Amino acid sequence: MKHGRPPEKQQPQKPAPRALILANPTSGGFDAKALQRIATRLRDAGRAVELRLTTRAGEIGEICSDPQLAVDVLVIAGGDGSINEALTGFQAILAPPPLAVVPCGTANVLAQELGLPSKPDRIADMILRRRTKNLHYGLADGRPFLLMASAGFDALVVHTVPPALKRRLGKLSYVITALRQAMRHRHEDLVVEIGGERIVCRLVVITKAAHYGGPFVLCRAADVSTPGLFLVALKNDRIPALMRAGIALLRGRMETCRDVVIRPLAQATVTSGRPVAAQIDGDPFGTTPLTVEQGPRSLTMIVP
Repeated sequence: MKHGRPPEKQQPQKPAPRALILANPTSGGFDAKALQRIATRLRDAGRAVELRLTTRAGEIGEICSDPQLAVDVLVIAGGDGSINEALTGFQAILAPPPLAVVPCGTANVLAQELGLPSKPDRIADMILRRRTKNLHYGLADGRPFLLMASAGFDALVVHTVPPALKRRLGKLSYVITALRQAMRHRHEDLVVEIGGERIVCRLVVITKAAHYGGPFVLCRAADVSTPGLFLVALKNDRIPALMRAGIALLRGRMETCRDVVIRPLAQATVTSGRPVAAQIDGDPFGTTPLTVEQGPRSLTMIVP
């Protein structure tokens, strides 16, 4: 009686690495065809891909705070505000997945910081290569920010720019709103306290990022991939001072502007006699007072 060879045990197949693409269809520059192209390229490389369009504010944060979020990479297609929403959601879970970004939105400061690609094929290739970098973030009253927190004139513009104008004109809507506010608004003194130093000014930016408003260099020493924060304070917000600061920003030489104070910091408080508008990562964030500090951990980011 012949005995055949015992059947070989089949090894269980590993599930394909899963990518979840979350897209904010209201972001400027939203491109459904580009997202489909990215998803197709990832699927062709053996990835399981889900493409999900958000339908309401706060949805990205809710998804990212789910402890059952079982993905190998989370891809956010949106602006800096959408990325901040993901970062805020990640605070609720112990081991967030690596984050990749499809740049949309108005300014895309993070894309400038990291040199992120904008073409669909290059974005997909970046995700597949999976080269990562740790990004360090700050906290404003406990709320994380990846780029900056500010109070004063620029935050007032963020609070008051009409959404319809922003959708129609993009960055130009901020310029128009800034000119209107500069002509008619009476501003308050802000007091920044850092390490025993007291600085009185009219505009406060506490930044992780070197860039501001897109390609413009605000603080050369700042770097989202290293710990630490920098204060950039404008002592005078009268129109001539705003013009000098604007020219210095366009030239990438804010440190030479006589109206500007720049300091490294680990923690700062910002107060004012009356509440002053504040913003984080380009979205409104209530008013002063603010306590700003370095965040306790870092975010894993997929980079070129």
